Amino acid sequence: MGMETSVGRYVKAAVRAMSRIPGLTVDVTPMSSVLEAESIGTILEAVEVSHRALRSMGAKRISSSLRIDERLDKRRMMSDKIRGLERLRSRKT
Repeated sequence: MGMETSVGRYVKAAVRAMSRIPGLTVDVTPMSSVLEAESIGTILEAVEVSHRALRSMGAKRISSSLRIDERLDKRRMMSDKIRGLERLRSRKT
């Protein structure tokens, strides 16, 4: 992305650009960002706007890795999964 080893300012710019997309939820973690939307099109739009933001900062190379988990049997959100994991963690074994 740039010459320096820290990528924080690039992540900030990408997240800021993605946060303007209606219907998109962005959860930034230490090693990646998790995107949630009703459609894959919205996710792909987020990738495009984040790349555009990085190009505008002068980035000469941008790398994105996508892993898409689309559940079709029932509507589930990131927050549902987190709550489920927290319930499992709080159970006594």
